[in-house]
Amino acid sequence: MEKESVQRVFVLDKNKQPLMPCHPARARELLKKGKAAVFRYHPFTIILKDREGGDTQPIQVKIDPGSKITGVTLVGDFKNGKKVIWGAEIHHRGQSIKKALDTRRGVRRSRRNRKIRYRIARFDNRKRSKGWLPPSLISRVENILTWIKRIRRFSPITGISLELVRFDTQKLQDPEINGIEYQRGTLYGYEIKEYLLEKWGRKCVYCGKENVPLEIEHIVPKSKGGSDRISNLTLACHECNQKKGNQSIEEFLTNNPERLKQIKSESKRPLKDTAALNATRWYIFNQLRGNSLTAGKEELPIEVGTGGRTKYNRETQNYPKKHWIDAACVGESGQNVQIEPDMQVLEIKAMGHGMRRMCFVDKYGFPKKYRPKERTYMGYKTGDIVLAVIPKGKNMGIHIGRIAIRHRPSFLLNGVGDVHPKYLTLLQKNDGYGYQIS
Repeated sequence: MEKESVQRVFVLDKNKQPLMPCHPARARELLKKGKAAVFRYHPFTIILKDREGGDTQPIQVKIDPGSKITGVTLVGDFKNGKKVIWGAEIHHRGQSIKKALDTRRGVRRSRRNRKIRYRIARFDNRKRSKGWLPPSLISRVENILTWIKRIRRFSPITGISLELVRFDTQKLQDPEINGIEYQRGTLYGYEIKEYLLEKWGRKCVYCGKENVPLEIEHIVPKSKGGSDRISNLTLACHECNQKKGNQSIEEFLTNNPERLKQIKSESKRPLKDTAALNATRWYIFNQLRGNSLTAGKEELPIEVGTGGRTKYNRETQNYPKKHWIDAACVGESGQNVQIEPDMQVLEIKAMGHGMRRMCFVDKYGFPKKYRPKERTYMGYKTGDIVLAVIPKGKNMGIHIGRIAIRHRPSFLLNGVGDVHPKYLTLLQKNDGYGYQIS
């Protein structure tokens, strides 16, 4: 009997139209018999040589946007229920983009203060367009849109489900701001507690226990003037919560000054990730609803859900906390979704298409080297995925990995070392992402 826990393989007909994803065993059989060929390695896709068209079942792509990691799953609607047939987690590079821009800004400002060649400031003649987002946030949005477009090319998608998460920062600062309205309903408290779980790493801040029921705890007890502001809330196991009682945190952690210092610093952590999600949520929704994904195709219906609904669906089905599982549980359609416990997931890491910097500088801001003008050499580019068949030497054997080109016939292959291009076969061109199955 075929094992259902592995990821399905995307299938295209001879006209490159998407068909229903198949089991890897079926894909291997088609490849072995010569009825199909490999179209793409990540995500693995085959193309049929003779078949044209075919029956398909409804498939919904479900998205759980995140500041650092976004979960994406495909859920098929079969006769025996809804099943997750493919899952992925997209790792964003927003922080690295921000760091690079900060470095560039610092170098330019330092040049302007020295009596050398400098770049003239142009802030007086620049105007931001309506709906402008900083590059670090645009990167997150474009990663999501890019992969929805790709998935739609490889799979017969019939709908989109998006977690339109909104962290009300005013409510995070004062959970009782709306009075009794947030004290009613099945989902009461899920947004606040979910934020605290993410902030404090899903463990007791006092003893470090994980995988135990956690309770919301006031750092400064209410009996001593503590408030319900999010900066005064943390998570503790029942035992530590009872043991602390109405003691101040200084009294309770007298013998553990390191943990006391850590909790105090974490409680004042800015709401940076929360702000990123709030700033991009409607932008993503409008792009999905607009024409950016519907060129030549009909517009797909979009289902939206809150973060509280996602957590409620996940916990009622006893699924662990993972980004791709959260994606499967988004919205009302995430109530009864079947997920195999050892489901394989594609880890997608945004890496960029190459260095945009034209000049590298030393710590004083002076040029030390320049980027080569040519981005390719002998038909290869840094980041390409290749098959290396090395007939002799210490690296003899068959290897698959990414290469870094040099402008001489000696490339660097991940995990192997120097390889001559004559031993390489291109499997997939660099598309700005790194891949790993987990």
